[in-house]
Amino acid sequence: MAHVVLKDLIKNYGSFNAVKSVSLTVNDGEFVALVGPSGCGKTTTLNLVAGLTSVTSGDILIGDQVVNDLDPKDRDIAMVFQNYALYPQKSVYKNLAFPLQMRKLPKDEIDRKVKEAARVLDMTQLLERKPRELSGGQQQRVALGRALVRDPAVFLMDEPLSNLDAKLRVQMRSEIKRFHQDLKATIIYVTHDQLEAVTMADRMAVMNGGYLQQYDTPAQVFANPVNMFVASFVGSPAMSLVPLQASTSNGSTFLTSAEGWQLELSPKNARKVAKASSNKVVLGARHSTIRLHKNAEPGCVPAKAYTVEPTGDITFVQAFLSGAIVNISVPPSVPVSPDEPVWLEFDQERLHLFDGETEMALRSE
Repeated sequence: MAHVVLKDLIKNYGSFNAVKSVSLTVNDGEFVALVGPSGCGKTTTLNLVAGLTSVTSGDILIGDQVVNDLDPKDRDIAMVFQNYALYPQKSVYKNLAFPLQMRKLPKDEIDRKVKEAARVLDMTQLLERKPRELSGGQQQRVALGRALVRDPAVFLMDEPLSNLDAKLRVQMRSEIKRFHQDLKATIIYVTHDQLEAVTMADRMAVMNGGYLQQYDTPAQVFANPVNMFVASFVGSPAMSLVPLQASTSNGSTFLTSAEGWQLELSPKNARKVAKASSNKVVLGARHSTIRLHKNAEPGCVPAKAYTVEPTGDITFVQAFLSGAIVNISVPPSVPVSPDEPVWLEFDQERLHLFDGETEMALRSE
């Protein structure tokens, strides 16, 4: 396997900037997910690495070799696509063997590689079947196997699970993660589903508008989003964001709503607010860090329940708070009705604060 380095990668289509100065390093054996909404530049970035799209400027290194001008076949990569791209008239065995035959490998070596890939992916019993005789998950496994037999330096995967139903997606997430762990493969994986990225990747690159917004471990991205976009994109349900006004009185710092309620901040959060470029501050909180009360309590702010979504072991309540929708999780034993007045208590140790002008996270250091 090999590491991959992107240096100030830019891709323009006329006046449209699809990828804007993206720089990142994928270490040898690392699983990196490129994640973001449609049109954010993640698939274009993957196609640049694959050589399917030409680079406007910047460099791509696979191993220690600059590959900008190499054809895809010379980059030592293997791609797994969204639509599987299997040959319908060929058996699974022949689908796996085809890329090796194109490289004119000896017949006994092809046979060995095909059977080893089938063993690794637990599909030895499928080798004589045609793609039409396979389930979606089995077809995706064949697509993985066809990439595996090539023994590439880097695996590139473009939304490989998006055609599967929800149950199969969960199963295939586990299989791809195990595939990575067993082979210690270098994988760059594109998805619009942040849950796939969080559950499978060693690191995730969150993209938006062609820019790399944040590149870190899923745990760090979840716990310390660098801006409001990342905060609202990563996590399910998304982080709640409430625009407020900051003020200081008698040595204490408060966040004030248009309705007039105030939330006094801890000294640590007050230091964060002091670094804002204006008095516009956005409060951010995950559903699990907010406590819902049925009556007014000290330190709580008034809200109104909007929707209630029981999911079995947990109930999600959406509430109106100062013009924003806030997600709260409560035990199923807590009865909440739509339009009911409720009071919300924020965990100050796990509160996120953002500059209302720049949308960047505010830090206390």
